[in-house]
Amino acid sequence: MDRSIPLLLIGLVFGGGIGFVIAASNGATLDGHDHATDHGTVAHDTKAHHDHSATADVTGPAPTLSLSLTADPASGWNLHLDVTNFNFAPEHASQSAVTGEGHAHLYANGTKLARIYGAWYHIGSLPKGDVDIRVALYSNDHKALTADGQPISQTLTLNAP
Repeated sequence: MDRSIPLLLIGLVFGGGIGFVIAASNGATLDGHDHATDHGTVAHDTKAHHDHSATADVTGPAPTLSLSLTADPASGWNLHLDVTNFNFAPEHASQSAVTGEGHAHLYANGTKLARIYGAWYHIGSLPKGDVDIRVALYSNDHKALTADGQPISQTLTLNAP
């Protein structure tokens, strides 16, 4: 049985953010499919699913990414992505790759929390203690962008109260 819907409903009912972290840690995401599934072992419609292990080494000027994370005065944290040689293109998500555009993936302690389609993202809540926040750039067709074989990503460590 698919646990995504009940877990996401728990997230909505019990305080938004932490429920979504719990749901995400159990493979439920808000981007259209279950990241806990090994997509490589089952034949399926490639338009609906994609391979998260595929990479695309960029040609030309490589995108750069830097992160900053600040406490939100009301709750959670505000994550800012500063990118160069890269444009967020939510209107082209899941379409053909176009050099210099795509989206980002947000991870907390290795668990994917969301796709990011712009420079700012609000993180509602996180587990207590040290949390590694990693953001990686992806092409429209969901390939991890690399430069000289290295992922274009950044990680920050936050000590969440």
